[in-house]
Amino acid sequence: MNAIEIRGLTKSFRGMYALDGLDMTVPQGAIYGFIGENGSGKSTTEKCICGHLVPDSGEIALFGKPYTDAGVRARVGALIENAGCFPASTVWANLMMQAINLGIRDRAEEIKRVLKIVRMENNAQMRFKSCSLGMKQRIGIAMALLGDPALLILDEPINGLDAEGMKMMREILVDITKNYGRTVLISSHILGELEKIATHYGIIRRGKMIKEISAAEMEGRAQVYVTLKTDDVRGAAGIISPLARVESDGEFLRVYGVEDTAGLAALLMQNGFAVSELKKHKIGLEEYYVSLMSGKEAM
Repeated sequence: MNAIEIRGLTKSFRGMYALDGLDMTVPQGAIYGFIGENGSGKSTTEKCICGHLVPDSGEIALFGKPYTDAGVRARVGALIENAGCFPASTVWANLMMQAINLGIRDRAEEIKRVLKIVRMENNAQMRFKSCSLGMKQRIGIAMALLGDPALLILDEPINGLDAEGMKMMREILVDITKNYGRTVLISSHILGELEKIATHYGIIRRGKMIKEISAAEMEGRAQVYVTLKTDDVRGAAGIISPLARVESDGEFLRVYGVEDTAGLAALLMQNGFAVSELKKHKIGLEEYYVSLMSGKEAM
Protein backbone atom coordinates (compact mmCIF):
# COMPACT_ATOMS: atom_id res chain seq x y z
CA MET A 1 0.00 0.00 0.00
CA ASN A 2 1.17 3.51 -0.80
CA ALA A 3 1.08 6.26 1.81
CA ILE A 4 0.02 8.86 -0.79
CA GLU A 5 -1.55 8.44 -4.22
CA ILE A 6 -2.52 11.54 -6.19
CA ARG A 7 -4.13 11.45 -9.61
CA GLY A 8 -4.95 14.41 -11.85
CA LEU A 9 -4.78 17.02 -9.10
CA THR A 10 -5.51 20.60 -10.13
CA LYS A 11 -5.62 23.81 -8.15
CA SER A 12 -5.91 27.32 -9.54
CA PHE A 13 -5.70 30.78 -8.04
CA ARG A 14 -7.37 33.62 -9.96
CA GLY A 15 -7.32 31.60 -13.15
CA MET A 16 -3.66 30.57 -12.86
CA TYR A 17 -2.94 26.88 -12.32
CA ALA A 18 -0.62 26.09 -9.40
CA LEU A 19 -1.27 22.38 -9.96
CA ASP A 20 -2.07 21.14 -13.43
CA GLY A 21 -3.01 17.45 -13.50
CA LEU A 22 -0.45 16.35 -10.91
CA ASP A 23 0.16 12.62 -10.38
CA MET A 24 2.18 11.49 -7.36
CA THR A 25 2.94 8.20 -5.58
CA VAL A 26 4.68 8.02 -2.19
CA PRO A 27 5.43 4.46 -1.01
CA GLN A 28 4.77 3.62 2.61
CA GLY A 29 7.93 3.88 4.74
CA ALA A 30 9.69 6.17 2.26
CA ILE A 31 11.53 9.43 2.73
CA TYR A 32 10.16 11.13 -0.36
CA GLY A 33 12.14 14.15 -1.51
CA PHE A 34 9.77 16.60 -3.20
CA ILE A 35 11.79 18.87 -5.48
CA GLY A 36 10.99 21.83 -7.68
CA GLU A 37 11.79 25.46 -8.26
CA ASN A 38 9.96 28.24 -6.41
CA GLY A 39 6.36 28.45 -7.58
CA SER A 40 6.35 24.93 -9.01
CA GLY A 41 3.48 23.80 -6.76
CA LYS A 42 5.21 21.96 -3.90
CA SER A 43 3.60 23.84 -1.02
CA THR A 44 0.22 23.85 -2.77
CA THR A 45 0.42 20.06 -3.10
CA GLU A 46 1.32 19.66 0.56
CA LYS A 47 -1.50 21.97 1.66
CA CYS A 48 -3.99 20.03 -0.44
CA ILE A 49 -2.84 16.74 1.11
CA CYS A 50 -3.20 18.23 4.60
CA GLY A 51 -6.64 19.67 3.84
CA HIS A 52 -5.50 23.27 4.16
CA LEU A 53 -6.57 23.87 0.54
CA VAL A 54 -9.40 22.33 -1.43
CA PRO A 55 -8.31 21.16 -4.91
CA ASP A 56 -10.35 22.06 -7.98
CA SER A 57 -10.29 18.47 -9.23
CA GLY A 58 -8.40 15.20 -8.95
CA GLU A 59 -8.05 12.51 -6.31
CA ILE A 60 -5.92 12.23 -3.17
CA ALA A 61 -5.75 8.90 -1.32
CA LEU A 62 -3.86 8.36 1.94
CA PHE A 63 -3.15 4.75 2.88
CA GLY A 64 -5.78 3.65 0.39
CA LYS A 65 -8.57 5.92 1.66
CA PRO A 66 -9.84 9.33 0.50
CA TYR A 67 -7.87 12.11 2.18
CA THR A 68 -11.13 13.56 3.53
CA ASP A 69 -11.73 10.44 5.65
CA ALA A 70 -11.61 11.48 9.32
CA GLY A 71 -9.72 8.37 10.38
CA VAL A 72 -6.97 8.78 7.83
CA ARG A 73 -6.70 12.53 8.50
CA ALA A 74 -5.75 11.69 12.08
CA ARG A 75 -2.76 9.74 10.74
CA VAL A 76 -1.15 12.83 9.17
CA GLY A 77 1.22 15.27 10.90
CA ALA A 78 2.58 18.36 9.16
CA LEU A 79 5.07 21.19 9.49
CA ILE A 80 4.33 23.72 6.77
CA GLU A 81 6.03 27.17 6.82
CA ASN A 82 6.62 27.34 10.62
CA ALA A 83 5.78 25.70 13.91
CA GLY A 84 3.16 28.29 14.91
CA CYS A 85 4.38 28.51 18.50
CA PHE A 86 3.91 31.23 21.12
CA PRO A 87 7.33 32.95 21.48
CA ALA A 88 7.14 33.67 25.22
CA SER A 89 5.94 30.18 26.16
CA THR A 90 8.22 27.24 26.86
CA VAL A 91 8.75 24.35 24.50
CA TRP A 92 6.75 22.15 26.88
CA ALA A 93 3.86 24.62 27.12
CA ASN A 94 3.61 24.96 23.33
CA LEU A 95 3.55 21.19 22.91
CA MET A 96 1.00 20.87 25.70
CA MET A 97 -1.34 23.34 24.00
CA GLN A 98 -1.11 21.39 20.76
CA ALA A 99 -1.66 18.09 22.57
CA ILE A 100 -4.81 19.53 24.15
CA ASN A 101 -6.02 20.73 20.72
CA LEU A 102 -5.52 17.20 19.38
CA GLY A 103 -7.41 15.61 22.28
CA ILE A 104 -4.44 13.48 23.37
CA ARG A 105 -5.08 11.75 26.70
CA ASP A 106 -1.66 10.94 28.18
CA ARG A 107 -0.31 14.33 27.19
CA ALA A 108 2.78 14.46 29.41
CA GLU A 109 3.99 11.04 28.26
CA GLU A 110 3.31 11.90 24.62
CA ILE A 111 5.30 15.13 24.91
CA LYS A 112 8.22 13.27 26.49
CA ARG A 113 8.10 10.77 23.64
CA VAL A 114 8.23 13.32 20.84
CA LEU A 115 10.89 15.44 22.57
CA LYS A 116 13.10 12.36 22.79
CA ILE A 117 12.65 11.65 19.08
CA VAL A 118 13.77 15.18 18.14
CA ARG A 119 16.65 15.19 20.67
CA MET A 120 15.16 18.00 22.80
CA GLU A 121 14.26 16.23 26.04
CA ASN A 122 16.70 18.51 27.90
CA ASN A 123 15.27 21.73 26.43
CA ALA A 124 11.62 21.42 27.45
CA GLN A 125 11.70 24.48 29.73
CA MET A 126 13.36 26.83 27.24
CA ARG A 127 11.21 29.64 25.90
CA PHE A 128 10.51 29.23 22.21
CA LYS A 129 11.92 32.66 21.39
CA SER A 130 15.27 31.66 22.93
CA CYS A 131 15.65 28.58 20.73
CA SER A 132 17.93 28.49 17.69
CA LEU A 133 16.49 28.06 14.20
CA GLY A 134 17.45 24.40 14.22
CA MET A 135 15.73 23.87 17.56
CA LYS A 136 12.60 25.65 16.34
CA GLN A 137 12.46 23.36 13.32
CA ARG A 138 12.81 20.32 15.59
CA ILE A 139 10.04 21.67 17.83
CA GLY A 140 7.86 21.93 14.73
CA ILE A 141 8.59 18.30 13.90
CA ALA A 142 7.81 17.33 17.51
CA MET A 143 4.44 19.07 17.19
CA ALA A 144 3.80 17.21 13.93
CA LEU A 145 4.64 13.92 15.68
CA LEU A 146 2.08 14.40 18.46
CA GLY A 147 -0.54 11.70 18.27
CA ASP A 148 1.89 9.30 16.54
CA PRO A 149 0.93 9.97 12.88
CA ALA A 150 1.87 7.48 10.17
CA LEU A 151 2.69 10.22 7.63
CA LEU A 152 4.72 13.39 8.14
CA ILE A 153 4.61 16.25 5.65
CA LEU A 154 7.51 18.67 6.09
CA ASP A 155 7.93 21.85 4.06
CA GLU A 156 11.57 23.00 3.83
CA PRO A 157 12.60 21.83 7.35
CA ILE A 158 16.35 22.01 6.67
CA ASN A 159 16.54 25.37 4.90
CA GLY A 160 18.61 27.93 6.80
CA LEU A 161 20.22 25.40 9.13
CA ASP A 162 23.96 25.21 9.78
CA ALA A 163 25.94 22.04 9.14
CA GLU A 164 25.35 20.65 12.62
CA GLY A 165 21.63 21.42 12.43
CA MET A 166 21.35 19.67 9.06
CA LYS A 167 23.19 16.61 10.37
CA MET A 168 20.85 16.32 13.34
CA MET A 169 17.79 16.78 11.15
CA ARG A 170 19.00 14.01 8.84
CA GLU A 171 19.43 11.67 11.79
CA ILE A 172 15.95 12.45 13.10
CA LEU A 173 14.24 11.89 9.75
CA VAL A 174 16.02 8.59 9.15
CA ASP A 175 15.16 7.55 12.72
CA ILE A 176 11.47 8.36 12.16
CA THR A 177 11.29 6.08 9.12
CA LYS A 178 13.65 3.24 10.08
CA ASN A 179 12.91 2.86 13.78
CA TYR A 180 9.34 4.15 13.95
CA GLY A 181 8.11 2.95 10.54
CA ARG A 182 6.72 6.29 9.46
CA THR A 183 6.55 7.86 5.99
CA VAL A 184 8.06 11.31 5.39
CA LEU A 185 7.28 13.69 2.53
CA ILE A 186 9.90 16.44 2.62
CA SER A 187 10.43 19.38 0.28
CA SER A 188 13.79 21.15 0.13
CA HIS A 189 16.01 23.23 -2.12
CA ILE A 190 19.16 21.78 -0.53
CA LEU A 191 19.52 18.82 -2.85
CA GLY A 192 22.89 17.69 -1.50
CA GLU A 193 21.34 17.13 1.94
CA LEU A 194 18.21 15.54 0.53
CA GLU A 195 20.33 13.10 -1.45
CA LYS A 196 21.82 11.75 1.79
CA ILE A 197 18.48 10.57 3.21
CA ALA A 198 15.76 10.29 0.54
CA THR A 199 14.64 6.87 -0.68
CA HIS A 200 12.43 8.32 -3.44
CA TYR A 201 12.18 11.58 -5.36
CA GLY A 202 9.43 13.48 -7.09
CA ILE A 203 10.39 16.37 -9.35
CA ILE A 204 7.65 18.89 -10.08
CA ARG A 205 7.61 21.71 -12.64
CA ARG A 206 4.81 24.21 -13.29
CA GLY A 207 2.31 22.11 -11.39
CA LYS A 208 3.10 18.83 -13.19
CA MET A 209 5.12 15.85 -12.00
CA ILE A 210 7.89 15.43 -14.54
CA LYS A 211 9.73 12.55 -12.86
CA GLU A 212 9.39 10.11 -9.99
CA ILE A 213 12.37 7.87 -9.30
CA SER A 214 13.73 5.87 -6.38
CA ALA A 215 17.19 6.54 -4.99
CA ALA A 216 18.14 2.96 -5.89
CA GLU A 217 17.06 3.48 -9.51
CA MET A 218 18.97 6.74 -9.69
CA GLU A 219 22.10 5.09 -8.32
CA GLY A 220 21.82 2.20 -10.76
CA ARG A 221 21.30 4.45 -13.78
CA ALA A 222 23.75 7.20 -12.86
CA GLN A 223 26.33 8.00 -15.51
CA VAL A 224 29.96 7.77 -14.49
CA TYR A 225 32.27 10.51 -15.68
CA VAL A 226 35.83 11.63 -15.13
CA THR A 227 37.06 15.19 -14.74
CA LEU A 228 40.65 15.87 -15.64
CA LYS A 229 42.93 18.85 -15.99
CA THR A 230 45.76 19.23 -18.46
CA ASP A 231 47.70 22.13 -19.97
CA ASP A 232 46.23 21.55 -23.43
CA VAL A 233 42.51 20.89 -22.93
CA ARG A 234 41.60 21.14 -26.61
CA GLY A 235 44.38 18.80 -27.73
CA ALA A 236 43.53 16.23 -25.03
CA ALA A 237 39.88 16.34 -26.07
CA GLY A 238 40.91 15.49 -29.62
CA ILE A 239 42.69 12.34 -28.39
CA ILE A 240 39.78 11.18 -26.22
CA SER A 241 36.77 12.10 -28.37
CA PRO A 242 37.04 9.09 -30.77
CA LEU A 243 36.72 6.82 -27.70
CA ALA A 244 34.23 8.60 -25.41
CA ARG A 245 31.98 11.63 -25.11
CA VAL A 246 33.95 14.65 -23.96
CA GLU A 247 32.86 18.08 -22.72
CA SER A 248 35.08 21.02 -21.84
CA ASP A 249 34.63 24.19 -19.80
CA GLY A 250 38.00 25.58 -20.97
CA GLU A 251 39.84 24.44 -17.82
CA PHE A 252 38.65 20.88 -17.19
CA LEU A 253 37.59 18.03 -19.43
CA ARG A 254 34.62 15.88 -18.50
CA VAL A 255 34.80 12.39 -20.02
CA TYR A 256 31.69 10.17 -19.84
CA GLY A 257 31.46 6.39 -19.59
CA VAL A 258 35.09 5.74 -18.68
CA GLU A 259 35.77 3.19 -15.95
CA ASP A 260 39.53 2.76 -16.49
CA THR A 261 40.89 6.08 -15.23
CA ALA A 262 44.46 4.78 -15.15
CA GLY A 263 44.17 3.79 -18.80
CA LEU A 264 42.79 7.21 -19.68
CA ALA A 265 45.71 8.95 -17.96
CA ALA A 266 48.18 6.61 -19.66
CA LEU A 267 46.64 7.33 -23.08
CA LEU A 268 47.12 11.05 -22.59
CA MET A 269 50.65 10.65 -21.25
CA GLN A 270 51.59 8.51 -24.27
CA ASN A 271 50.42 11.34 -26.53
CA GLY A 272 52.39 13.99 -24.63
CA PHE A 273 49.63 15.41 -22.38
CA ALA A 274 50.49 15.71 -18.69
CA VAL A 275 47.46 15.19 -16.41
CA SER A 276 47.58 17.34 -13.25
CA GLU A 277 44.14 16.37 -11.81
CA LEU A 278 41.86 13.40 -12.39
CA LYS A 279 38.71 12.41 -10.47
CA LYS A 280 35.87 9.93 -11.05
CA HIS A 281 32.28 11.04 -10.37
CA LYS A 282 28.68 9.90 -10.70
CA ILE A 283 25.80 12.10 -11.79
CA GLY A 284 24.16 13.18 -8.53
CA LEU A 285 20.72 14.48 -7.63
CA GLU A 286 21.55 18.13 -8.21
CA GLU A 287 22.95 17.56 -11.68
CA TYR A 288 20.10 15.21 -12.54
CA TYR A 289 17.59 17.83 -11.42
CA VAL A 290 19.26 20.56 -13.48
CA SER A 291 19.27 18.33 -16.54
CA LEU A 292 15.53 17.62 -16.16
CA MET A 293 14.76 21.30 -15.74
CA SER A 294 16.62 21.98 -18.99
CA GLY A 295 14.79 19.19 -20.78
CA LYS A 296 17.80 16.87 -20.97
CA GLU A 297 17.67 13.86 -18.71
CA ALA A 298 21.20 12.99 -17.57
CA MET A 299 20.54 9.28 -17.02
